[in-house]
Amino acid sequence: MSNIHPTAIVDPRASIAAGVSVGPYSIIGPDVQIGEGTTVGAHCVLTGHTKIGRDNRIFHFTSIGEANQDKKYQGEPTKLLIGDRNTIREYVSINRGTVQDEGVTRIGNDNWIMAYAHVAHDCRVGNNTTIANCTQLAGHVHVGDWATLGGFTGVHQYVKIGAHVMTGVSSVVLQDIPPFVMVGGNPLAPHGINSEGLKRRGFTPEAIAALRTAYKTLYKSGLLLAEAKAELEKQAGSAAEVRALLDFLATASRGIVR
Repeated sequence: MSNIHPTAIVDPRASIAAGVSVGPYSIIGPDVQIGEGTTVGAHCVLTGHTKIGRDNRIFHFTSIGEANQDKKYQGEPTKLLIGDRNTIREYVSINRGTVQDEGVTRIGNDNWIMAYAHVAHDCRVGNNTTIANCTQLAGHVHVGDWATLGGFTGVHQYVKIGAHVMTGVSSVVLQDIPPFVMVGGNPLAPHGINSEGLKRRGFTPEAIAALRTAYKTLYKSGLLLAEAKAELEKQAGSAAEVRALLDFLATASRGIVR
């Protein structure tokens, strides 16, 4: 049985699973679905065609599933999909998609989205990411699994951020960031691979060594990007991590931080 505070306004057409808790003065619209065990704090607004999985923690004063901030938007029935076990802290805003893209904003599982962060329309956030306070994702941004975005990071529209990336505080991200790389500053600059994070996640010493070599090839060798890619092809062999780096470079659409 769900636990809905008497001051909350929940549309009778909303789908609220067993064990959901809704705090005081929150508003939940007719097309919202909330999975088992999710908690919604006080003064939250959940609206639009929004589907939220199970065991999420949504803190006070959040705006989830509101219309996107795209001037071309004409009220089309676009969506927001949020997975399981995410933590969404105070004053976070997450907008639904646009018909200019897939029409869906997607948040995966086990993410930690801190206070005042914004996830704009058509973003895709993977799993196990950390998006620190006041980070702003513009429209159509893709964030890979296990990425960590430092506080006040600003990400330009259409940018792709690879898996296991870490950005420093107040980073301004205008180009794609290859997986495993640490970056920071404005203008943004690379600062090695995220070796400590990789160790914590169980990457082998051999895998980390291969990525260090790949990083030097991409960033320290003086090779042009096409030449560096060719050299990385030689290094890839059975190293899945280097192959993942190459696969990302093949799909980078805004150029890479370099």
